Parts: sequence; structure tokens; C-alpha cells
Amino acid sequence: MKAVLFTLGCKVNEVESASIMSALEDMGWEVGDKLEYAEAYVLNTCAVTREAEKKSRQLIARVRKFNPDAKIFVCGCASEKNPQSFEEKGVTFVCGARKKQLVVEEFCRIFGGKAAGFYYPKQVKSRAFIKIQDGCNNFCSYCIIPYLRGREASRTVEDIVEEVKGVQSPEIVLNGINISSYEGGLPRLICALHGVDKRVRLGSLECSAVTDEFLQALKGLKDFAPQFHLSLQSGSDRVLKAMNRHYTRAQYLEKCRAIYRAFHDAAITTDIIAGFATETDGDFAESLSIIKEAGFARVHAFAYSPREGTAAFRLKDIPPDIKSQRLHKLLQAGKEAADKFARKFLGSEQVIIAEEYSDGATCGYTGNYIRVYVKGELCSGRKYRVKLLSLYKDGVLAQINGQE
Repeated sequence: MKAVLFTLGCKVNEVESASIMSALEDMGWEVGDKLEYAEAYVLNTCAVTREAEKKSRQLIARVRKFNPDAKIFVCGCASEKNPQSFEEKGVTFVCGARKKQLVVEEFCRIFGGKAAGFYYPKQVKSRAFIKIQDGCNNFCSYCIIPYLRGREASRTVEDIVEEVKGVQSPEIVLNGINISSYEGGLPRLICALHGVDKRVRLGSLECSAVTDEFLQALKGLKDFAPQFHLSLQSGSDRVLKAMNRHYTRAQYLEKCRAIYRAFHDAAITTDIIAGFATETDGDFAESLSIIKEAGFARVHAFAYSPREGTAAFRLKDIPPDIKSQRLHKLLQAGKEAADKFARKFLGSEQVIIAEEYSDGATCGYTGNYIRVYVKGELCSGRKYRVKLLSLYKDGVLAQINGQE
């Protein structure tokens, strides 16, 4: 029997889906993560935007086209926020974001079998995502996730290290809903990973995480990937205050400078919201200008989506056409910033980990998150030394200099 686990949303969702995959495999199921015919589907949903919720609900009809008689299990943030919208579609089982282990228990009840409890995620990619914590206490005014995921809770250092020891992937990514709040501090966890012979990458960070102690701990890793996804959301102090972000533009830029002092080749990537409620033309201009000032290597920009239940929902929204225009400008500025960052490294030798092969080329990423294409098919998961030649597609074209 086959089960498909299809995931929308964040990397934490992907990790949690992969844990369910491990449990089902242990019970004898064949599992996959692409939509195709199966006897059972697990749909791990997202609610970060209205569009994500809509896509989550539309998944029901999509999977029924493959098998109208399949059992459908729904979990995640969208079903935490509005379980009835899924229940009324006649699915087999619905739970939310906080108790996804109930999916496995329901599989056992319906199909028989027994699960052993917590399972480390099934590794389906060349990098392994290690979930170190869950939940968020920040309550940014635009964000529904703290209400759906609940309060912060961290795994123990010992448990995380034990999972890392069993990982076969050459790269691990420490992730969670808010890893900056890891209990006991990120430096303590990072120091516990100093002996790990793998590339270590970090998930999204808040300004508060960037301290001298944190940066020094990273320097002690054998193979640290110097990419810092430092969440911004707006370059305007007025908007940041309205978002309940707890830092100013100047403080954010000082954190960027501290990172560059510690890691000269570092990539700083970020998120910026276009058209937050009450955002003025002047506020938006500050978001646009900070892209160059911070020297971002990549910008993830998206339009503001009011979420009922958040503090910002009561604020006056701005017209959709203005949001769209601002989003277009952010995306264009982000593309220019990414090209400028990549150009700095043309002609240099970098180490990539080969990932996917398609259209005659293999892609992978440098430590500082430049997407690299090499003609031909390379061995997935292997490290290669490459020379960066020229801008290409959404990254850089390179030639192989040798294997690590």
C-alpha cells in the first residue's frame, strides 16, 4: 500500500511530514512526497497567507482526481485555524499543527499496525533539516502562526546531536518556527555541534540572535555555511513598530555589519513584506533602499495578506494594485541585488553539494547560498570544487575543478 505526504508552507512542515513518512515506512507503507496515485494521502497545510489557505483546501480536489476512494488525512496550520473547512469536504481525518502525531495513530486505527512513537525525519533531499524547536512567542502584528503553533518549546541539545549523528546527508539545516529563541541559547547548541563533519546551515534568524558569542560559536564549526537569513519585513521604523518587530532599521543594519565583519563572504538573505497595512510611499521607499544598503544576497518579497485574528487585521489595508506595484519593485530590486552578490564571486573557486539534475545540468549551492549550475549529471550529495564562470538563470554557471 502506498501513502503520499504532500506539504505546503515552511521547512518545519517539511520536517514534520518527513517524520510521518518515517513512521509509515516502519509500519510497512511505501511512501512518497509527489502527488500520484495512492491508497492514502496526508496533506500538511499552511495558513501563513490567505492564498496558502486556499491552496490547502484545493488539495482535497487535486488528490481525489488520482484516487476518489483514497483515505485523506489533513494536518497543519490551515486545519488548525479552520478544521471545519476541511471536515465539510468529507476527508477521513483532520488535526491541526500541534498534534501531527495523531495522523500516525489514526493510520494504525484504520489500517492496523503499530508505531513506535517519535521518528526522526526521513531524508529525502541532499540536505537534512533538523527541527530544533517549535512555536513562537513574538506575536508580530501581521502573523497568525503563534496562535496556531502555540508557545515556544525546544528540543534538548542531546536529542538534536543524536539525530545529527544518524544523518547521512552532507549538509544539515537547523530550523524551527523561531530558532533565535532556542532555549539555553543558540551558541550552546552550535558549540555542541563543533565536532560534526557536515556542512551546517541555519534557518531564519531574528536580529536578537546575532551576538558576538553567537558569531564566535559559528566560527568553531568545521564547515559552516555562511548564509544568514535575517528576517527584516520592512525598512521603515514606523512600519516595524506597527509590526511589533522590536528593532529599528539602524539596529538591523548594525547586525548586518557585525555578520560581515565575522564572515567576509557571508550572504545575508531576508524577507520583506510589500504593502503592509498603512504603509506609505515613504515607508516603502525605505524598504526599497535598504536592499542595497544591507547588501542582500537574496530577497524573498511577498504582498501583505491580512490574517483575521491578528492585531494588524483591524488596520486599514491598502489597495491591491498598490501592493502589486510595490511587490514588483521589491522583486526587481532583489534580483539586481542577487546578481550583484553573485558577480563578486565570479572567477573564484567554491565548494558545492550536488543536488538535482534536470535539463542537462546539475545544480547545487555554495556555502553562501549561490545557486550553481554545472553541465552534466553529478553524483547527488557529493561535494565538488567548482569555478564560478558567469551569471546563469537564477544563479551562476560553473565548471568542475575536482571533488572534495
